[in-house]
Amino acid sequence: MNQGPGLYFDIGKKARDVLHKDYCQQPPIHFNYRFFDWNLDLSFEEELLHGLKGIFACNIPGSGKLELRHLSRFSGFSASIGLLGEAEKGYNPVANLSGLIGTRILSLGANFAYDLSGTRTTNNLNAGLSLNSPYLVASATLHDYFQTLKGCCYFEVNPLTKTAIAAEVKYDLADDETTGVTVGAQHALFPWTLLKARLSSSGRVGALIQQKLGRKFSITVAGEVNLNEKDKEKFPKVGVFMAIK
Repeated sequence: MNQGPGLYFDIGKKARDVLHKDYCQQPPIHFNYRFFDWNLDLSFEEELLHGLKGIFACNIPGSGKLELRHLSRFSGFSASIGLLGEAEKGYNPVANLSGLIGTRILSLGANFAYDLSGTRTTNNLNAGLSLNSPYLVASATLHDYFQTLKGCCYFEVNPLTKTAIAAEVKYDLADDETTGVTVGAQHALFPWTLLKARLSSSGRVGALIQQKLGRKFSITVAGEVNLNEKDKEKFPKVGVFMAIK
């Protein structure tokens, strides 16, 4: 088990897992069959050397990447190259480099993405700070070329039942206003059954139930509805997610 700070994308991960993971999400590029939209996620990893991993991950038909990760006691670095799909522009080759330094308690890092297509421009630039304690995990990250500030917190109520609450706040530094707030919670009814729910300031309400069938297989049923839509357009979205690990 790594005792270091992890990777840049671990900043705010516990809060993101409660608020966003396995909910009804539709990538920009997806397959469609009648009234079904679907995608397939695949990933493989192999330890090349001590502390160095090679990873292949793809979302069919949305994106794919090859990544190298190096973890040490006081740092974590990753470099990847892949294709990122957009509904109108097709697939763009993107290179990504991120680094994180610190300890398991306090860490600071940055992430840099570069568009390798004809534009040859910086695709994204982020930076973040994370504070981890046994029960409270808090983070602050800058996005959109430091124009958006995102704050996340995760509070573990009961580790035995995986009971936890999380919150996320987005703040636009350019316009000096809060652009979104999301709160959520999770609780395991049994060791193999997990419930999650979330509510955002935009009026979106979501919930899911995840059932593990054995050690490596799980199935998730998730639903979401936008309360701000008109009654005629207020249709709930329902999704099914299956994973083999």
